[in-house]
Amino acid sequence: MKHATFAHTLSPLATRLVASLVLGVTAILPAHEAFSATPFPTTRDPLKWPFAPTSIWNMPIGSNAQYVPANLPAVPGNDAWAPMPYSDDEIIILKPTAPSTPVYYSSAGWSGQSRCNPTGSQLLSVPVPSNFVIGRNSNTNGAAVVLHADGHNLIHMQPFARCNAGGAATSYVTFKPVDLYGDGAAGAHGGSGLSVLGGSIRVGELRPNDQGPRHALKLNVYARQSLYRCGRYADCFRWPATNADSYAVGFYGSNGNNSNDAMKMGALLAIPAFRDIASLGLESEPGRQLAWTLQNYGAYIVEDTYGPAVGIAIENGPDGSLADQFKSDWGINFEQRANSNTPWSRDVQKLTQALYVVNNNSPTSVGGGGTPRQPLAPPLR
Repeated sequence: MKHATFAHTLSPLATRLVASLVLGVTAILPAHEAFSATPFPTTRDPLKWPFAPTSIWNMPIGSNAQYVPANLPAVPGNDAWAPMPYSDDEIIILKPTAPSTPVYYSSAGWSGQSRCNPTGSQLLSVPVPSNFVIGRNSNTNGAAVVLHADGHNLIHMQPFARCNAGGAATSYVTFKPVDLYGDGAAGAHGGSGLSVLGGSIRVGELRPNDQGPRHALKLNVYARQSLYRCGRYADCFRWPATNADSYAVGFYGSNGNNSNDAMKMGALLAIPAFRDIASLGLESEPGRQLAWTLQNYGAYIVEDTYGPAVGIAIENGPDGSLADQFKSDWGINFEQRANSNTPWSRDVQKLTQALYVVNNNSPTSVGGGGTPRQPLAPPLR
């Protein structure tokens, strides 16, 4: 949906990205720096690595994957100030024993008005830690997922705000619950209908000496340039997306009359198996880790940035902020501009250009089918 786009995040991003233009980059490790990946686990915590092994978020790319060029430019819209990347913060609250917190309707949505105060009746109650506060003076996407007290049902809503510790929360819309132990596909991303929890880079991932996230990622792209120019709504998205933005017809692909019908909302992008990661010339350790993930698991297009940009979905919640962790680990902001000219920003541009569409991704051949490039996710404990 148009309200779930980069157009509504540009102002806050501008203020948060200024510092990245002047930070030094010496803390970024070179891409060839040695690392020691942790051994492949025999079980997994559903709160840290959720959903069934065959979920779209957990299935590796397969040996039968059919790759079609995505034709993504290094710099969307040729805009030197394009965020590359910006962080699409996913509000992830997985605290089923936390105090029950009422969520009231707020009509503020993405209008720029305050989301703090309810303007309607109570929508539901969900467990939220008393001290967790988020969304004051924000007009970002605000997509949220909260684990119900039953430990199974994931409650999605958007945009979520909780402006005062111990107080009520607000949201504009809620979605059908999703099982933490199920396929995990659906959620509150308005542009695609896909999950908030699935595909997000979680706190604890993308750390020094890691291999890279062992799951698919989520990307927001500049739909006006990068997606297929669809003539009817049903042609604007593909599985596993269940919808496109309401304005998709006439807008998607209109910059350049994009005729690449593989590039639709919900497309699975990956660095193809035939591409040697070393040939990309990556300069940073987080860039190298993302390359590994993008070749082995890929990334789903879930939103339109509504302006020249590339967005990556990352966790922000009671367990911490991936953006804060990234800054602490690597000494540089996660969010950059195309002209920031740092190893990380240059790597994001290289990775974007290297992506292809897995064109035979389907319910019967998730990741393209064949032999998975990585072992399937271990059983949930």
